[in-house]
Amino acid sequence: MARVSYLKRVGATYYARIDVPLDLVDIAKTTTRKKSLRTKDETDAKRLLWPVVEAWRREFDDMRSRRDLTDADKAEAVWQHYSAELTRDDQARVNRPTREQIDAATKAVMAQADRGELAGNDPLAVLDATLEIHTMRAVGTYDAERRSILASTMRKHLATGETALIEHEADAYIIENKLLVERGTPQYRDLCQRLQRATIEALERAFERDRGDYSGTPKDPIVRPSIGTGREHAAPGESIAELFDKYARENPKAVKPDTLAQARRDVGTFIDLVGSTFPARRIDKKAVRDWKALLLQYPIKAAEITEFRGMSLPQIVQANVKIGRPVISHKTVNRYLSGMGAFCSWLAAHDYIPANPMADMFLTVDKTSRATPFSVDQMNVVFASPLFTGCQNDDDWHKPGNHQIRDHRYWLPLVMLYSGARPAEIAQLQIADVREEHSQWVMHITTEGKGDKSVKNKGSMRVVPVHPELVALGFVSYREAMKAEGETRLFPGAVRNTRGQMVADFSRDFGRYLTTIEVKSGRGVSLYSFRHGAVDALRRAGHLDEQFGFLLGHASATMTGRYGIMPQGMLQQRVDLVNSIAYPGLDLKHLHARR
Repeated sequence: MARVSYLKRVGATYYARIDVPLDLVDIAKTTTRKKSLRTKDETDAKRLLWPVVEAWRREFDDMRSRRDLTDADKAEAVWQHYSAELTRDDQARVNRPTREQIDAATKAVMAQADRGELAGNDPLAVLDATLEIHTMRAVGTYDAERRSILASTMRKHLATGETALIEHEADAYIIENKLLVERGTPQYRDLCQRLQRATIEALERAFERDRGDYSGTPKDPIVRPSIGTGREHAAPGESIAELFDKYARENPKAVKPDTLAQARRDVGTFIDLVGSTFPARRIDKKAVRDWKALLLQYPIKAAEITEFRGMSLPQIVQANVKIGRPVISHKTVNRYLSGMGAFCSWLAAHDYIPANPMADMFLTVDKTSRATPFSVDQMNVVFASPLFTGCQNDDDWHKPGNHQIRDHRYWLPLVMLYSGARPAEIAQLQIADVREEHSQWVMHITTEGKGDKSVKNKGSMRVVPVHPELVALGFVSYREAMKAEGETRLFPGAVRNTRGQMVADFSRDFGRYLTTIEVKSGRGVSLYSFRHGAVDALRRAGHLDEQFGFLLGHASATMTGRYGIMPQGMLQQRVDLVNSIAYPGLDLKHLHARR
């Protein structure tokens, strides 16, 4: 994605913004949440963004969990009520007057009578004294009668759907657990009826106890021991998002910021599945397996598609069954798993989880499914198209015209074709990185020097001779012209996107351009096809992969690669390799004339 989807700019100020999940709009009373990050700096905004987004996600999870009565909630409510009823029965039986207490009360009344305290014209005093004794003696009988009437009434209510006698218990459970279940809804009535069944079972146990039998167990299948609702919340500082923050700050593998940001977004889809309060210590094979199964059905760029706004990962997958958008590749699924795997490795190393659950979870990727080289016929179409021969303007470079483009968009495909270099490596070249050594023009691909430069790995730093065809096309002349204009970069118009990736946007746009000029249909060729074409050209020339791998950046790091200082003999070997890159049937003469 070109931009973080939760980050918006209003005027000069950045805001965090999130779509309220569709199933929570009625509860939240809004479709979006927005909060000012109080900064005009995009880098600061990105740093401040994720805590806000995670807080919203936790809120949504809490709302969702309080809105729905899960099976575990119902089981807990039933067992909790049944157990409470039996506890109250136990307490009532313990509090019944004993024979000794009744005898003592009787003696006390007789003593009052002997002292003349109950004599006179106050019959109520006599009645109260004798009634208290009678009540103490009959409390067991009264309790049994009350329970019998209640059991009969509860069974009638259960049969007719009446819930009045149990609603206070349902309300108490809902309030205690901060649930958002309204009276009269099917969920509420179901809870009431379950509590009625629990009450009847508890009354049956009381009747058995009246007969001295304490061995009875529930016969209703819904009344069974519960281990809780399963709404386990992570301890402070131990949620997945919080621990990922710690992992990112430590950055044990020293990965690039954009790679960490991508991993955060990828792990965010796992959090979307399990919930933001899910404890990191519960990440296991099953959770990862369920996540991977959804990723295999996850649409490409789902976060940018209007139809999926406000949906969770499972909801997006379900909705896409009807919409039918293409899903991400196995390679992309592996990228999600890789980011999660590195994080889980850190969790395991710090004893948050017993072992990394990502082991053996990666998909087998068919390496032949990657970008394929262009055919000569395809290249002839590409280099005869408006981008290379003349277009309408800088924006409409797919339409024929008289405007000549000679920036990185023109040169990257050509330099890749005759060097095998990666597009980002070429796009970041400084003027000083293209120089003449031993009468031979070379490109020094390196992180050394000024500017924000990077390479895939240390072995990617290398010296690559400039192919004679590039000289004939005007590459060196272009370099001299940029130097004369006072530029320090060879391609000043080549920029990094918000994730720090060089010319990623052009790479995407070039793929669309290939479709527009009818060179591409679906997957297959791309900007990287020029790099693959150079590899095939070197093989056609009779060179083995291990003989030219270093030229492509597939070798161990060397001091030569770092500083670009190379003896003439060693340079000549590279010149011979590069000069062997040829494409029989490719016609670029029209570009020679236009330079």
